[in-house]
Amino acid sequence: MRRAVVCLLVLMGGAAAAHAQTFGFDDQKAGGSPEGMTCALTGQGRPGSWKVLMDKTAPGAPNVLAQTDADSTGYRFPVCVADSVSAADVDLSVRFKPVSGSVDQAAGLVWRYRDADNYYIVRANALENNVVLYKVEGGRRTDLPLKGEGRTYGKKVAVPSGAWSTLAVTVRGSLFEVALNGTRLYDVEDSTFAGPGRLGVWTKADSVTYFDDLKVRVGK
Repeated sequence: MRRAVVCLLVLMGGAAAAHAQTFGFDDQKAGGSPEGMTCALTGQGRPGSWKVLMDKTAPGAPNVLAQTDADSTGYRFPVCVADSVSAADVDLSVRFKPVSGSVDQAAGLVWRYRDADNYYIVRANALENNVVLYKVEGGRRTDLPLKGEGRTYGKKVAVPSGAWSTLAVTVRGSLFEVALNGTRLYDVEDSTFAGPGRLGVWTKADSVTYFDDLKVRVGK
């Protein structure tokens, strides 16, 4: 089956029925910028280079979305979000492969994105072997405490480099449930950004990371 980046659902107010689709990149030209997505930068350094590339190892081969600029600026967060999706409550997941990076090998999911300085992010890091959920408010990234456990800087868990994993978050109101490779890790509760916002993917510093099968389920 051929797949393309698709518009999922824009919430125009009121209740919406559940609607699930997958972002893929197989109908897009390898080497080009991703269609239907806007890329930006939180922090300093180069803005990032987001491209559609071929990767025969991808779960939904042949194409993936890749951030390929290895600028090692520490407080550098390239982000790429869908143009036509806005949601508050959502089930969100992505398959990712950390390819390289000596400062970081990070892959993240973004939701309730207002702009490059205001959103939620959960990221897995293959160098640190952990999964951490943050809010980015006014351009400042802050890790959030785990429900019932406090501020632990996320959770230690194996994140393989050079292999595909799946990162997921379930968002319901102020409660966020995080999972890696089908295993629930923890919950976080926060109400900084309460309304709908855009969705996408994210990297850090010199991370070269591939993404595939960005799945979104909007609604109850």
